[in-house]
Amino acid sequence: QVQLVESGGGLVQAGGSLRLSCAASGRTFSNGVMGWFRQAPGKEREFVASIRLSSGTTYYTDSVKGRFTISRDNAKNTVYLQMNSLKSEDTAVYYCAAGPGPIIMSVGSSQYWGQGTQVTVST
Repeated sequence: QVQLVESGGGLVQAGGSLRLSCAASGRTFSNGVMGWFRQAPGKEREFVASIRLSSGTTYYTDSVKGRFTISRDNAKNTVYLQMNSLKSEDTAVYYCAAGPGPIIMSVGSSQYWGQGTQVTVST
């Protein structure tokens, strides 16, 4: 089993920044993928960004390219999501996910999930 614990959410004004962290414990997979999804009220959970732990290869959804950066610290089993130039439409609960599968993650291919952290962007 893998346990994922997110932190770093909060309230920020539009144009501001936040950094989310996701700490993994338990069974780990050196060649696996970790990433972030988000879910706004009344909407489906959507993919945001992912990173392959072995190579550092990253992938982003179009709406966050150039604003969000995903990174990892393998020594700490932690993945980060640096979010800059935040917009009101970024408001959502952000979930960390992990799995052995493809870098283009989906809800179905993600084996493990964190409990979620709220990000609210005010205008």
